[in-house]
Amino acid sequence: MPDPDHSAPRGETEVPSSPTPRQLGYRMPAEWEPHSATWLSWLHNENSWPGRLQEVEPVYARMVAALAESEAVHINVSGPDMERHARSLLSQAGAHGEIMFHHFPTNDAWCRDHGAVFVVREGAENTEPVAAINWGFNAWGGKYPHNLDNAIPSQMAGFWDVPLFEGGMVLEGGSIDVNGSGLLLTTEACLLHPNRNPHLDRGTIEQRLRDFLAVEEVLWLGDGIEGDDTDGHIDDLARFVAERVVVTTVETDLHDANYQLLQDNLARLRAVRTRDGRPLEIVELPMPPAVVYEGQRLPATYANFYIGNRIVLLPGYHPPTDEVARKILAGLFPGREIVVIDCTEMIWGLGAFHCLTQQVPAAALAY
Repeated sequence: MPDPDHSAPRGETEVPSSPTPRQLGYRMPAEWEPHSATWLSWLHNENSWPGRLQEVEPVYARMVAALAESEAVHINVSGPDMERHARSLLSQAGAHGEIMFHHFPTNDAWCRDHGAVFVVREGAENTEPVAAINWGFNAWGGKYPHNLDNAIPSQMAGFWDVPLFEGGMVLEGGSIDVNGSGLLLTTEACLLHPNRNPHLDRGTIEQRLRDFLAVEEVLWLGDGIEGDDTDGHIDDLARFVAERVVVTTVETDLHDANYQLLQDNLARLRAVRTRDGRPLEIVELPMPPAVVYEGQRLPATYANFYIGNRIVLLPGYHPPTDEVARKILAGLFPGREIVVIDCTEMIWGLGAFHCLTQQVPAAALAY
């Protein structure tokens, strides 16, 4: 149950900052653009992985080890004890490279959603090249405690010593995906859900995204996959992999609960014509076989990959379909290694690599 003292999301009633990030020349870069670092929150919540946390931690450590080969990694922990525990697991996983711990306690591990979203401004004098946005976070509609998570964006911005804009509405990082050049993907199921911003209509939400992320067009898909407790995050469905290229998940089993909703989303993407009149290039990504624990369908999907500087982290669930997905992404990211890590234990927490990570764009950031 949500913490009653913290159930109102930060930023929900705030008006957009003036001037807005867009007016100052900031934009949200695409995930494949260079990173200064990847930011994480160490997993620790037993309620998210009931009875499985010890099995999941080595998977998380392997993820960190792979990321540290690609770029600097920053990790939120509750304090010295959790840091020592994390360092021990990372050592066992063979992790080395630039790994920095921050004693910023969290309620859970989903840094994509509770972390700051970073925007960049290139070639500007007398303005910080990077800024952070603190969107309101209400734990996916008040489903879980989130008082500690709500403090993370300001702590991240404070560490980097960059400006922090208040986004003025509830928004999780996993609910949006951008191409860095004016296009944003999202879903009606999530952003228009009454448990997020019941006081805002579609037009107002779109304008807020334009003002803060410098997008020109918002492309709406429909429903999320079975088992997704976020009410339909885009990072389980479809992702930009180049300026006009989108990978989208498809289900081939006509009797699977995901079949029709993924077909509907595919049809929407095929119908898109951007303002210049051009369609998107659509690449289909398979779904793994259903993953079910204790009678519960889990949101296993290959769309929850994370694009690092030199790698792409791909969650694995079933070796034959894992390999199909790996080859597809390898063709789309020829300069990056596709690293597949088994996530059949990780997905019990209802998320995978993209949900756990938040990129910090490359800029003149020092620490």
